Amino acid sequence: MAKGDYYEILGVAKGSQADEIKKAYRKIALQFHPDRNPGNKEAEEKFKEAAEAYDILSNPDKRAQYDRFGHAGVGGASQGGGFGGQGGMRMEDIFQNFGDVFGDDMFGSFFGGGRQGGGGQRQGTRGANLRIKLKMDFGEIANGANKKIKVKKHIVCNQCAGSGAKDKSSIQTCGGCGGSGQVRRVTNTFLGQMQTVTTCPTCNGEGTSITQKCSGCKGEGRVYGEETLSLDIPGGVQDGMQLSMSGRGNSGERGGPPGDLLILVEEEPHEFLQRRELDVVFVLHVSFPDAVLGTNVEVPTIDGKAKIKIPAGTQSGKIFRLKGKGFPAFQSYEKGDELVEVTVWSPTSLTSEEKDMLEKLKNSPNFKPGPEAKAAHEDKSFFDKIKDAFT
Repeated sequence: MAKGDYYEILGVAKGSQADEIKKAYRKIALQFHPDRNPGNKEAEEKFKEAAEAYDILSNPDKRAQYDRFGHAGVGGASQGGGFGGQGGMRMEDIFQNFGDVFGDDMFGSFFGGGRQGGGGQRQGTRGANLRIKLKMDFGEIANGANKKIKVKKHIVCNQCAGSGAKDKSSIQTCGGCGGSGQVRRVTNTFLGQMQTVTTCPTCNGEGTSITQKCSGCKGEGRVYGEETLSLDIPGGVQDGMQLSMSGRGNSGERGGPPGDLLILVEEEPHEFLQRRELDVVFVLHVSFPDAVLGTNVEVPTIDGKAKIKIPAGTQSGKIFRLKGKGFPAFQSYEKGDELVEVTVWSPTSLTSEEKDMLEKLKNSPNFKPGPEAKAAHEDKSFFDKIKDAFT
């Protein structure tokens, strides 16, 4: 099913400020929150849909990509680690990432039991997102590519397996919350007793405390190191497009979830071809005799070379179309073409013999431009010539 417009989902204008977006998301999230709609799958989907919209529009980089490329520009990673946005958002991700929008005690105050799946003991601190630039040539962009790159980032400490503790006996249950990660308080109001649930300040919601820290990571559960990443980049990306790969960023502290890997695509220029949206353009220089008599030539393409026929009498500026030899659209079956623009090349120096031959020809009626020559080129732009190539 096609995704809806993120601005429409949150009910905000495209130029809305960050606080307006946050306020709109909070209102919708409260309306469709699972605790208020138990067992209601439709409400759950709307809750996830709003969270996805807020995830994009609350992030300046993601929002800029969305405004420029639409959904194609913010294709998230699936749970399998690939690209394309097929994985969707999980409830635990939503509460982990956007819990501050609601406030830790909000649903405990309304419903007394704390939110399901969002509260309770949590593990560590989420790792920061990792941003990299990835250079890709025309062939890789058109066909997709598997790129292996080495990145410097926070990785899980092998010595303690991410716990941050010297050993298992160095981890004990928090005395402040009894291991739940939450502290419940009951207050008397004019409406009666009201129960609130907040994150335990002693263990910061982790439910445990460390008595002796790991010597390798000093209690963080992670160290700074190098990791080789294997990236499967789909075909059809564009220069400046940012892709997101879930869970491949910096490792979190003390077993916390990792951040995401944000990949900015940088398109390397081609030696002969120029990109024009999904099409590629090649300027073919042909000699005057070849243009007059016709010839067969080889032209470069994204994937190699192709042969084309230059008919006799071909004029400078003529465009030939090689169907399907351009770029594919991102996450679509649409594909561009290669446009070969002919330029008749004139020599800059001639021998006396060559000059004599041309002198004999220049007064021939067949070598004088007629009315059809003017009509063929009058007021025709490059795009008009492209249209002619499609007919």
